[in-house]
Amino acid sequence: MTLMRNTLATAAVLGALAAAPYAHAADPCKLEISGNDLMQYDKPELSAPATCKQITVTLHHTGKLPREAMGHNWVLVNAADLTAVATAGMGAGLANDYVATGDKRVLAHTTTIGGGESTSVTFATSILKKGGAYEYLCTFPGHNALMHGIFKFG
Repeated sequence: MTLMRNTLATAAVLGALAAAPYAHAADPCKLEISGNDLMQYDKPELSAPATCKQITVTLHHTGKLPREAMGHNWVLVNAADLTAVATAGMGAGLANDYVATGDKRVLAHTTTIGGGESTSVTFATSILKKGGAYEYLCTFPGHNALMHGIFKFG
């Protein structure tokens, strides 16, 4: 009887995990985050271990609005550069994914996507320092006030 209860409990847990639309990938170097039509990321923090040689971040837009109206991207910066990168990105426009061309303060970024879409960026961890102060944000105009978080490496 105990074995059957444990089997049913395990099946319930596995079913719940399978139902989670964007659960963390099994690989700690592959991260997932979602944004919605309310200008919110679903995670206030992302982290990757120092053993990763490269990191892939996949952004999912769980909303319905098009990228022109409610586009989201994921941009990694040194914490001190967040506001400056957001300001520079506003002038870059949608054609440049709201990232200023050649902005050296941008460590990595995705394209800008709309509702129902996904995009990824892969970057070498050689650009990061273990324990460094990093943040991520959406540079669509006005979004960074709500859409930002802490990125931990190490």
